[in-house]
Amino acid sequence: MHAFDILGDPVRRRILELLAGGEHSSGDIVAVVQGEFGITQSAVSQQLRILRDAGFASARAHGTRRIYALEPRRLREVDDWLDGFRAFWLPRLDALATEVARGKRKRRHQE
Repeated sequence: MHAFDILGDPVRRRILELLAGGEHSSGDIVAVVQGEFGITQSAVSQQLRILRDAGFASARAHGTRRIYALEPRRLREVDDWLDGFRAFWLPRLDALATEVARGKRKRRHQE
């Protein structure tokens, strides 16, 4: 499965967001994702397996629990691929930042 196929799924993206904050047990991940997406424990487990098989996450046993962690290597590969496109949006983001700063200065001077 291509990296963008993995990242295209909102449930998998949410799991990666959770893992970006640090390690989580499968139970913690299931609780959050079930609450936000209303899917079954089995469906969350399937998404975790997909992330693990694709190299985006790793799992280790800790007693009877499985602890998941983010594997940054695959995300670096995505970032490297996106790097070729940054030239298209970075100048626009810089221009936007300049305009936001001008607007803030203008509001301060008007007050």
